[in-house]
Amino acid sequence: MYIYSSDPLVSAQDLTEDEEAEHMDEDEDDEAEVEDDENAELAEDKEDEEEEALVGEMKASPNADTTILFVKGEDFPANDIVKFLLGFTNKGTENFIVESLDASFRYPQDYQFFIQNFTALQLNTVVPPSRQATFEYSFIPAEPMGGRPFGLVVNLNYKDSNGNVFQDAVFNQTVTITEKEDGLDGETIFMYVFLSGLGLLVVVGLHQLLESRKRRRPAPKVEMGTSTHNDVDLSWIPQETLNQINKASPRRSPRKRNQKRSAGSDE
Repeated sequence: MYIYSSDPLVSAQDLTEDEEAEHMDEDEDDEAEVEDDENAELAEDKEDEEEEALVGEMKASPNADTTILFVKGEDFPANDIVKFLLGFTNKGTENFIVESLDASFRYPQDYQFFIQNFTALQLNTVVPPSRQATFEYSFIPAEPMGGRPFGLVVNLNYKDSNGNVFQDAVFNQTVTITEKEDGLDGETIFMYVFLSGLGLLVVVGLHQLLESRKRRRPAPKVEMGTSTHNDVDLSWIPQETLNQINKASPRRSPRKRNQKRSAGSDE
């Protein structure tokens, strides 16, 4: 309710009320703009959530089966090739188009965080109904990842003839990256040293056994024939010594004895 009067004071009061009304209108406009901004942000967040929900809703088709086989078993050595075969079976009545195959390592506590993302293999292969297809894929885990667990995710992306897109998480488990063994470790070196020492002891023992057997054998007897001084050089011995040796030696050759006996019989 406004009061109109010619009194200056009243006029001044009327002007003040008009200003307050304008300020109120401005505040209402500001609040409306803030509410519009908040509504816009909420709408954007809702759209993002819907997009994430749509992405999360991508599942495998009930008319398709997938299998995976790791060539070297579920062993993932760091800085070495890991190869697997992926089989796809079309159980439906329409064609499936297998578009791509990808693999990645994820943080084991939260699979939304990528640790190592590998290149997607573009396939673009048509699999008719009641037919099968096999695809080969290989990747190399990074060397610093050795000795730690990571989530391995293998996705197969395909669609049907109507354009419906599907994604099958063929493998989605936590695996441990093993450290690649380069060279010899301490246990292997110790084993080789132990075997070498054992072999040396065996050789020494056999040698000692053979030597002991040789010592136990009797020495062979050597027959000594009659010997004469004709083969011995006695020139360096003094003549007097030789005469004494001849006198002291009572033995004579059988020939001389026979000659002496024949001479005695003649007499």
